[in-house]
Amino acid sequence: MADKLTQQIVEALTRAAAEPAGLPLFSTKSEAGLFANSAKAAAQKCLSDRLIEVVRTEAKGKSPREFYAPNEAGWEFLLGAVNPKQVLEDFVRVLEERQGEVCELLATARRMADSLQGLKDAVARVLPQVLMNRVPSGPAEDSRFGVSRCNGTTALLAAPPRTLAESILEELAVWSASANAGEDCPLPELYRRMGSETTLGAFHDCVRELHAAGSIYLHPWTGPMHELPDPAYALLVGHGVVFYASRKFEPGFGMQDS
Repeated sequence: MADKLTQQIVEALTRAAAEPAGLPLFSTKSEAGLFANSAKAAAQKCLSDRLIEVVRTEAKGKSPREFYAPNEAGWEFLLGAVNPKQVLEDFVRVLEERQGEVCELLATARRMADSLQGLKDAVARVLPQVLMNRVPSGPAEDSRFGVSRCNGTTALLAAPPRTLAESILEELAVWSASANAGEDCPLPELYRRMGSETTLGAFHDCVRELHAAGSIYLHPWTGPMHELPDPAYALLVGHGVVFYASRKFEPGFGMQDS
């Protein structure tokens, strides 16, 4: 009986020595342990002789699971009971098994990486089509996208970003078509409609260029200068102060440079 217990303890210590992270005291259907459930006497003697110690615990259910590994006394017992060469061979076998598991994990990781790259490539192909076929969310988008209709379905085709000159001309057209028809657009209002597209200096330069090209009219401030609102937005053209703008096709008068 003593020889059987010793053999069971030696086998348990060998398994434990090959698992530095520790093993449960008893095996289950899904997990290896130091001892089989039928070797409770050997497990009790191993604990009584203090050949193993708890190296970590895991929370599971109401009580934590304990994992054991050999202590110094357990190593001395193991090396004294068996040929060290046999222990070394057991360790080499475990290493080979672990190497096979690691290679399998690496292969799985490579397959996952290839799959992720494939998904990225697929998204890169599909995304432009999705952007080209976006459904307009409101009237504000109609001025920035080309709209086509097919079988009663509206498809939105993305247009290239507007230049500053295009934005100014478009906003003047919107102003003319709104309830402000018949009124010239104040330059401060026109600049605010640009949003964050430009600086005030670039805005003024573009307005001058459109005026010189004959694309827009510039209209003067005719009231007292001390009543001029937002004077920073006004323009000096020739000897006059410009404060309004309108599209060329709108009724109005152009202010010529002098």
